[in-house]
Amino acid sequence: MSLRRVLSLAVLVLLLASCASGSLPSRGGRSDSSRAALVVVITVDQLGSDYVDRYGAEFSGGLRRLLDESAVWPRATHDHAITETAPGHASILSGRFPVHTGISSNSRGVNTSEAPLLGSAELGASPFRFRGTVLYDWLKTADPSSRALSVSRKDRGAILPMGTAKSDVYWYASNGTFTTSTYYREALPGWVSEFNARRGPQQQAGTAWTLLLPEERYTAADTIPRENNGVDITFPHRLPSTPDAAAREVKEYPVMDSLTLAFALNGVTALALGASQRRTDLLAVSLSATDAVGHRYGPDSREIHDQLLRLDRYLGQFLDSLFTLRDPSRVIVVVTADHGVAPYPDLRSAYYDNMQAQRVDTRRAMLWTKQRMVVDGIDSAAVTYDDGFRIVDIGAFRSAGKDPDVYAGIWAEDLRRYTGVLRADLVSELATADTVEDDIARRWLHMFAPGGEVRAVVTLTPFSYPLGVDYATHGSPHDYDARVPILIWGAGIPAGLRAGRARVVDIAPTLAELLRVRPAEPLDGRPLPLSTP
Repeated sequence: MSLRRVLSLAVLVLLLASCASGSLPSRGGRSDSSRAALVVVITVDQLGSDYVDRYGAEFSGGLRRLLDESAVWPRATHDHAITETAPGHASILSGRFPVHTGISSNSRGVNTSEAPLLGSAELGASPFRFRGTVLYDWLKTADPSSRALSVSRKDRGAILPMGTAKSDVYWYASNGTFTTSTYYREALPGWVSEFNARRGPQQQAGTAWTLLLPEERYTAADTIPRENNGVDITFPHRLPSTPDAAAREVKEYPVMDSLTLAFALNGVTALALGASQRRTDLLAVSLSATDAVGHRYGPDSREIHDQLLRLDRYLGQFLDSLFTLRDPSRVIVVVTADHGVAPYPDLRSAYYDNMQAQRVDTRRAMLWTKQRMVVDGIDSAAVTYDDGFRIVDIGAFRSAGKDPDVYAGIWAEDLRRYTGVLRADLVSELATADTVEDDIARRWLHMFAPGGEVRAVVTLTPFSYPLGVDYATHGSPHDYDARVPILIWGAGIPAGLRAGRARVVDIAPTLAELLRVRPAEPLDGRPLPLSTP
């Protein structure tokens, strides 16, 4: 389903009736004394630089326009080691690395029973682990009237760009509604309830995902048994015929991006985002279908190729509608991603050099280390593997008079003997590494501070996976997982490729400089050069 069709079910008639009609305006000029009325930050989950390199020539919609008209850093980096959704989203609008935001992985992200969802029995969520401030906090300090909306299919994708701010933050629940948690409000506002009442996800029941282009335009085979664990591996992919089942499954299909963008546009109108000449508002949209399709079918699949083509068109329709609502000369658009992805290690990729990839069982090292701990009188439950060798009970070591780094070292030394392990490091020793030349050491130090709970970390060889992961995934400190595009579009920003280093933590300070607001704390990022291509 196209975004236009979704909007016709929701708000398109209302939007067009309330705004001047006409063709899409071009990017206009804006005087230096006029700040943007609306900043739109779009995070495409799993849009690694490789995807743009491979499929970008076929874009003709929103991504094409933004690639042509923006300041573009095609290979920016998430300069931290655990390249997952939660730490990536936490860094984008905070300008800080996970070691400072407190968000180290998806498993240690936003989920908590202390903040139940509204109208859904799924696990609650809030930014209870997030530390510090984000762009929206800085906007509110400069002008308390500033407004913000954050929308995603995923709870962490909606929550973390807003930090701890109690703004309008919504995500998708498997019952087919956009919801939030009691951290933000006690009841859904009317405009959200009205959008949910239209039952857009349920209306997808029985519809099929078919190829957007003629079959000969796709180079990947459509009969690869490894994809999606061998289930439903060929086009067309049909959603369940019952509405409730379709609402649960739709989040794995391209149309989820269309529904998310339609909800975001509805929110722009309901909250009057960007409608005032006196304030700057923020719209954060995280699109998750690329991640869902990439996990199911992998980065070499016909499915991910088609998903990216559809994403490009959905974004084109979204920009058309947004610029009908708001003057484009007073809008800034940023596009980036939270991480990349690696191909299946047991499929030889035609694009990625994964000939040496393998699956690695690292669990034996923890078992061996725990046996040593027990011999030395330390409770084996005092440590766990969670993002690395994590201390969960420091008192157990103190009672035994033992240094936890000794056992972290035993764990790391054992891992270094494993085939498929590139390196295993004590965090305390990484602090003495050459962090200019050693990208992996630097990225791990941007995750964890010496002396914290995580005392040692392991890095597998490029494109290798932990044993037991049966889907295409990401999460390593290697460039294929860390490299993502950064696109910044707006009046007075010259279009063109930018040379030089760029990191995702540089987005927030760049926007702060453009909007003339002051960050509330020291940042890890720095403003990117926008004035010249």
